[in-house]
Amino acid sequence: MLEPLHTCNLACLGCSPERYSGDLKDRMSLEQCLKAVDDCGAPVVSICGGEPTIYPELPELIDAIIARRKHIYLCTNGLLLDRFFKKGKPHKRLSINVHLDGMKKTHDFVTDRAGVFDKAIEMIKEGKRRGYSVCTNTTVYRETSLEELEEMCAFLDGIGIDGMLLSPGYHYAKLDDEHFLVQQETQRQFERVLELAKKYQINSTPLFLEFAAGKRDYPCTPWGTPNYTPKGWKGPCYVIEEQYHDSFESFMKGNDWKYWESRKDARCRDCAMHSGFEPSVVRKLGDNPRDLWTMMRWQFAV
Repeated sequence: MLEPLHTCNLACLGCSPERYSGDLKDRMSLEQCLKAVDDCGAPVVSICGGEPTIYPELPELIDAIIARRKHIYLCTNGLLLDRFFKKGKPHKRLSINVHLDGMKKTHDFVTDRAGVFDKAIEMIKEGKRRGYSVCTNTTVYRETSLEELEEMCAFLDGIGIDGMLLSPGYHYAKLDDEHFLVQQETQRQFERVLELAKKYQINSTPLFLEFAAGKRDYPCTPWGTPNYTPKGWKGPCYVIEEQYHDSFESFMKGNDWKYWESRKDARCRDCAMHSGFEPSVVRKLGDNPRDLWTMMRWQFAV
């Protein structure tokens, strides 16, 4: 997960207020971004932030990552995607991932601005028209209506979306807020998401969805999705900002991974973040031949 900047043009419900209020002048250079990509060696780079379409060097960054034969998810709220479309170009290794937390009323409430939903849908349609692969990312909150989730899935399926990612907005100390889920609430919500995945193209793996629904358990794999930011490599994971490391080697050697994998920390109690547990699905796949078969069928289905 690459965060070239901590500048955003929204102040959404799901972000801590101080996290993405940085100044554009404090963004990382193109060279810093590419060094992180090279040092890490991950085959997929999720460009997030902040809002990455604000990053002036974004087209050059994407071209350089594709030249390294990496796959890219460009995570965006969609407000400035037309700016990117003027300079960028579609590629089979690039997917645009538009954040969408429900239908119009809900999404505009979560983003705290009227009109954001309409702009996001406009940009999804424009991206598809231009030949981009476009998917969505939705955070499921405590008050998220499961009926609305299904309405959203049907709506997005109708406009030709290439996939949908549904993630639990879980309760942890930094965001001590009534909107976020505790473990039992996540499981109840994702029992229904499991059903939706039989009908719509949900990009989460079936084994992760079963984990989120409480039907199986995994250790965390916080190092499976390392996060590079203007402050350095975030440790131990994307959510918990315990320390920052100035090198990828320091990140890998400077965290007690057995402790964080165990989920003993109080901040990990309710976590079901895909960034920590989708890698666990892959890491533990060889433990059960039935799971391997499930993943093979899912892979061919999508």
